[in-house]
Amino acid sequence: MFKPIPVAIGLRYLRAKRRNGFISFISLASILGIALGVAALITTLAVMSGFQQEIRDRMLQMAAHATVSAFGEPLDNWQQAVDLALTDPRVAGAAPYVEKEALLNGPRQQPAMVRGVVPADERTVSVLGDKMVAGTLESLVPGEFNIVLGRELAAWLGVGVGDKVVMTIAEFNSTPVGAMPRVKRFNVSGIFEVGYNEYDRSMAFTSMSDMQRLMRLGDGVTGVRLRLVDMNQAWDVARDLATKLGGLQVSDWTTDNANMFRALKMEKTLMAILLSLIIAMGAFNLVSSQVMLVTDKQADIAIMRTFGLSPKGVMQVFMVQGSLIGVIGTVLGVVGGIVLTLNLENILFAIERVFGVSLLPEDVYYITGLPTDLKPEDVLSITAVALVMAFLATIYPAWRAARTPPAEALRYE
Repeated sequence: MFKPIPVAIGLRYLRAKRRNGFISFISLASILGIALGVAALITTLAVMSGFQQEIRDRMLQMAAHATVSAFGEPLDNWQQAVDLALTDPRVAGAAPYVEKEALLNGPRQQPAMVRGVVPADERTVSVLGDKMVAGTLESLVPGEFNIVLGRELAAWLGVGVGDKVVMTIAEFNSTPVGAMPRVKRFNVSGIFEVGYNEYDRSMAFTSMSDMQRLMRLGDGVTGVRLRLVDMNQAWDVARDLATKLGGLQVSDWTTDNANMFRALKMEKTLMAILLSLIIAMGAFNLVSSQVMLVTDKQADIAIMRTFGLSPKGVMQVFMVQGSLIGVIGTVLGVVGGIVLTLNLENILFAIERVFGVSLLPEDVYYITGLPTDLKPEDVLSITAVALVMAFLATIYPAWRAARTPPAEALRYE
């Protein structure tokens, strides 16, 4: 006979036809509840991870992996910083920049962050040159006072390529009539679209030389932006460069956007907790089905006890049977969740075609697809949580079965 005996009996109970069909239904509901909870949790976390990665990638197309600056003061030895950064094999590109918040005036007004760049250097640290929808980045020639606007910003200003905008910055000149802000007319020579609202609506680019003249910085710059081979090394690389240069401020993409990433992480965590309640409901159904099974098998328990099976053995019988239900539900949920995640975008397109609707219209959302990022560690964590819940759900019914007195159970048989 198959050994150990409690495992054999537990497997037999799992395969055997039950006289009480309602118990079978509750057991099936437990399996489906656990499976649906696991599948929903896997798919939801994959979608949230996909959106988080998509937002991060779009942001880092334009944002520097690391930035070195001089604590709010002009950085005068920027060329040395660039040359020193490029000697580090971990650095893929380095570019100086001058940045200032300004008020732009066209037919309408809109504040924006204006960044003065060197086009050739800027291409080594961002994809701005590849995101131009009108004009070119190379139009930012020193002395011509050209400006490149984000597509949303241009729309809010009501201007296009060939139009003019007036830039006003909070740097004051002394005049006979008092202090006056610095004002300069710029020619719109290009429009870009990154697909990330922070840049498309709030950023403008011009020549670094023109910004230096407007802000009267001489040869100084705001800082040096770095793009790395591995962006996860951003802090270490920037810190090493600041140490070599001495007394400079260092920041990286994780600290510059810490609030956004914390919010995304918190949202993902809260969603995982809420969806875990579905798995918990499946585990609760498992408790109910096991309690009913123990009640239905009172006579069988008494017979097993009279044949010498210990209370511990009886407890093992029902823990094996209940745990197998949890394992089956978890496996079905993992397989279903992975299959659903891998085909989610095709399912979305099918729904749009069948019902004639657009769930993610291009004129509303920057991300028109449904990005997913199926992480093995998430799947393993969800699997472990589901199995633990299922195992814990079997303890009380099994303990109750072990306490069944044989004589009382057989009295009316």
